[in-house]
Amino acid sequence: MNFYGKDFLRILDFSEEELRYMLAMAARFKEMKKTGQNHKFFPSKNIAILFEKTSTRTRCSFEVAGYDLGMGVTFLDPSGSQMGHKESIADTARVLSRLYDGIEYRGFDQKIVDDLAKYSDVPVWNGLTDECHPTQALGDFLTIQEHFGELKGLTLAFVGDTRNNVANSLMAMSAKMGVNFIACGPNELRPSDKIVKKCKPIAEKNGSTITITSDVASLNGKADVIYTDVWLSLGEPQEKWGERIELLKPYQVNSEMMSGAKDTAIFLHCLPSFHDLNTSIARDVNKVFGIKEMEVTNEVFESKRSLVFEQAENRMHTIKTVMFLTLYKKEDK
Repeated sequence: MNFYGKDFLRILDFSEEELRYMLAMAARFKEMKKTGQNHKFFPSKNIAILFEKTSTRTRCSFEVAGYDLGMGVTFLDPSGSQMGHKESIADTARVLSRLYDGIEYRGFDQKIVDDLAKYSDVPVWNGLTDECHPTQALGDFLTIQEHFGELKGLTLAFVGDTRNNVANSLMAMSAKMGVNFIACGPNELRPSDKIVKKCKPIAEKNGSTITITSDVASLNGKADVIYTDVWLSLGEPQEKWGERIELLKPYQVNSEMMSGAKDTAIFLHCLPSFHDLNTSIARDVNKVFGIKEMEVTNEVFESKRSLVFEQAENRMHTIKTVMFLTLYKKEDK
């Protein structure tokens, strides 16, 4: 398979075979990392990582993956770049692609990363947009595959705000991998018809289903994976907190929900998570609304069924794979 020079913008841009190949290579890179095998394949390459939205896992994953591959890494946040302010996206892309061998973007509108890719002469990687989070989904599916051994036929239930970027990419990845996907959340926060219409035919072709429901009881006996995300997204206006919390309370992942899933079911979360009062935001919410846990209880988060930290680590291995495949050509051997 030839990935050289390709962008990594959304899961739907890749075939099932290509995604499975990425997962297999990510497992190999993970083994190399664990056993201390040198894999500095690109000592003469440099990458730029652009962050309009802050991050822990995405930034660290790109930086460590880049260093492991032998590359130089330049981090740029809004204060360190003129992109979109004094310089257009198109001009930024044309400048950076003359200086760097690859560009990562994490921010807002999907059109920004699409435009970066359009005007760039080097691969562009999507670290997160409002529409999708493809590197997250790839890392998640490596975690699921490691645990269960096979993907086809499993059922992944995303619970809560099912219209968000993580849910969109998980739906697409599930459809490609033949995994049944259940979006379980309030009707007000349903996935967009656009993404559902794109994913359903792919799922049918691969022998899986996509179900949109507001009924938590419908998960009983079906889910192999229970996945959730924060109720209050980065930058969510404080005046909307109360409305959001009331809307999503019935979808909290707790021991009752996990007991209704399959006995072998695991819990995943893209992090950060509000499962206790050890963050300033959680304490602020507790002060106003009197709740100590939000999208997941601490009991579930800290349980043996929770693989959230394995999941966080796997972001690095899959991101390393994406960068390697899109930058590698035979003469680099």
